Amino acid sequence: MRIEPLTTYRAQTAEHGEKERFAISARFALIVVTLLFASACRQDMHDQPKYIPLRPSNFFADGRSARPLSEGTVARGHLNDDTAFFTGKGPDGKDVNEFPFPVTKEVILRGQQRFNVYCTPCHGRLGNGEGMVVKRGYRHPPTYHMDRLRQAPQGHFFDVITNGFGAMPDYAAQIPPADRWAIVAYIRALQLSQQASINDVPADARGQLGAGGAK
Repeated sequence: MRIEPLTTYRAQTAEHGEKERFAISARFALIVVTLLFASACRQDMHDQPKYIPLRPSNFFADGRSARPLSEGTVARGHLNDDTAFFTGKGPDGKDVNEFPFPVTKEVILRGQQRFNVYCTPCHGRLGNGEGMVVKRGYRHPPTYHMDRLRQAPQGHFFDVITNGFGAMPDYAAQIPPADRWAIVAYIRALQLSQQASINDVPADARGQLGAGGAK
């Protein structure tokens, strides 16, 4: 067995330690440089020239930093070129009396669901104006079953949901146009349910009401 001199062992140990110290220093330097670059990039983006919304500006003649939309600009998905569908009004500006799409069972069921969410607190589930908040002191809305509202055109209800009326606030932000029309369809179903006679029920369905097909 060969025994290395003590001086040789010490030299090798010192050389190994030097390499370790160099490697640690190199890693530390790399970390420092990376952090410096990262912080410089973050600060540069943080301090970039910009305007906070609604802040004034001396650059533009009108003193506003926010620029108006160019004439004819339409936001994506907001063309709204079907006047009757989006406003409930006809070309003459009057309330339309036709639905802008076919009223199916699915439409009425959707209208019922939305009506129960947004309308029943004031109007009640029957549309008679006896909602829960009314029983606690809120202003009493008119019943849907009065002659004036039974004879009102479809567009009237759409307009009221969209723009509000009297003490009722508008629901344009909460209810999209298709759901407003669905609610109108359900209101018509409610009105019919309170005013219908046995003659309004299909003959093959009268037995389900216990009418026995009576006229």
